[in-house]
Amino acid sequence: MQRNWFNVGKIVNTHGIKGEVRVISKTDFPDERYKPGNTLYLFLKDSNEPKKVTVSTHRIHKQFDLLAFEEAPSLSEAEAFKDAIIKVPEEDLGELGDDEFYFHEIIGCTVFSEDGSEIGKVKEILTPGANDVWVIGRKNGKDALIPYIESVVKEINIKDKTIKIHVMEGLLDE
Repeated sequence: MQRNWFNVGKIVNTHGIKGEVRVISKTDFPDERYKPGNTLYLFLKDSNEPKKVTVSTHRIHKQFDLLAFEEAPSLSEAEAFKDAIIKVPEEDLGELGDDEFYFHEIIGCTVFSEDGSEIGKVKEILTPGANDVWVIGRKNGKDALIPYIESVVKEINIKDKTIKIHVMEGLLDE
C-alpha cells in the first residue's frame, strides 16, 4: 500500500547528554504531535525505510522542540538521527474542526481579493504569535503577508485550492 507522508519537523542536532534531539517543527499542533507515547517516523539520509520511533519526552527550549525517543535513550544513539525528517502517515493526521486546516492544505492555494483579482499563491505559513501569517508569492516578486484572521480571510475552498480575502487598506502596499 502506498502511504502519503506529511512532514512534521526536522532534527537539526542533539541536545544535552540524555539523548534529546533539537527539532525545527513544521507541525500545526506540536503539543499533540509530540506527546509522549506517540509514534513518529524518521526518514534518514542513508535509509530507504522510515525508522519508527516512540516519543518519550517533549519540551520547548528557545525556538526548538526538544524530543527524546524510547529507541534512543543516550546521546550516542540520538546522534544517528541528525538531519532526519520527521513524518507521519496521512491516517495519523487526525480530524479537524470545520474552520481548521492543515498547513499542507493551505500552501499552494491561489489567493483572490473579494472582487476576483488574483493576488498570488500561499507559499509559506509563519506562526509568530497570536495568529498565523500567510506568505503570498505575488507575480511582481514582492511577497504579501496576510494575517489569518476572520476580518481578512473570507473564504477557503480546499477542493478548488482557492482563498478569498478582504483587502484592508495597506495590506498589499509595496
